[in-house]
Amino acid sequence: MRSNTGRLRACLALAALVAAALTGCSTTDNSSGTTAEGLTKVRLQLQWFKQGQFAGYLAAVDQGFYREQGLSVEILDGGTDIVPQTVLAQGQADYAIAWVPKALASREAGAGITEVAQIFQRSGTKQVSFKSDNISGPAALRGKTVGNWGYGNEFELFAGMTKAGIDPARDVKLVQQQFDMNAFLAKDINAAQAMSYNEYAQLLETKNPATGKLYTADDFATIDWNDEGVAMLQDAIWANSERLKDSKYQDQTVKFITASLKGWAFCRDRVDKCRDITVAAGSTLGSTHQQWQINEVNKLIWPSPNGVGMIDKTAWDRTVKIAEETKNQEGVTVLKKDPDAGAFTNEYVTKALDLLKSGGTDVTGSGFTPQQVTLTEGGK
Repeated sequence: MRSNTGRLRACLALAALVAAALTGCSTTDNSSGTTAEGLTKVRLQLQWFKQGQFAGYLAAVDQGFYREQGLSVEILDGGTDIVPQTVLAQGQADYAIAWVPKALASREAGAGITEVAQIFQRSGTKQVSFKSDNISGPAALRGKTVGNWGYGNEFELFAGMTKAGIDPARDVKLVQQQFDMNAFLAKDINAAQAMSYNEYAQLLETKNPATGKLYTADDFATIDWNDEGVAMLQDAIWANSERLKDSKYQDQTVKFITASLKGWAFCRDRVDKCRDITVAAGSTLGSTHQQWQINEVNKLIWPSPNGVGMIDKTAWDRTVKIAEETKNQEGVTVLKKDPDAGAFTNEYVTKALDLLKSGGTDVTGSGFTPQQVTLTEGGK
């Protein structure tokens, strides 16, 4: 699975044109209709398969929060061959979950999308190594074999190396990492990419062959891009820019955000219940893995001092700056120029937060305390 930003821009633009030609109509027309009960049908495109990363949306379906807003929401699985922001721009979904730098690259390539809520306030991306390799920070990656997934997941890694004076094209051996930790555990990769809520947990669910017991955090060293000052905004809710000109879609967007944020507040306070909801939704990962995942995702969301979902301008500007200044191994930056003013708006999330606060929902999570989750072999 190999990708670069240049090819991504070209493919996105071509895909949008092809879709428009095949349908013979606007790629932004996505009238989904209503159910027999009069609920408005809405499709949400995820960027990966159903798992704890998306527990808030799954809970909003399960607990009837979307129904309270007059919506019937269908949640669409993502995957390696699905670009959620493109699905949204082509009118095949009403909303999409996507990382901000990836979505902005698509937007610059012509995708008509607007961010309407920022769910993750912090980055969950880490670079993990065995402690015995003495990789204490980005500068120590020099001369090492460094894994990354590509597909836009590598931007923070490249920014961190560049900030540390390392040329990603010359000073490290870059390898395309699969979406697992097998090559790392086999010692084929010195430093592997991992999400705090997923791949890092997979390490702690694996037996150390030297001891016969599960690996522990003491066996590893991690580079956290939040600590290195190069963290970029990740999971956000994106809407169709053209459809936001329509008052009905505007109202629907407020309702969708309201119910989604209520789902995330529910999962903040009821991790065990959301674990069960996620497993029941069809996740192939185990119960303790899902509990870990939801707990770790909560750490990325809460507390949200300005209100969950609000887009912080400072974090947005940092993400854009990194995207414009950081080059990949082929010398290509993520963005060529600043996004225009229509790239994001807090208009709809502000209205959603007002509705939630009036209904008694805690939208800041100031008293949030994470759980202590005990993982089991294989995350079962």
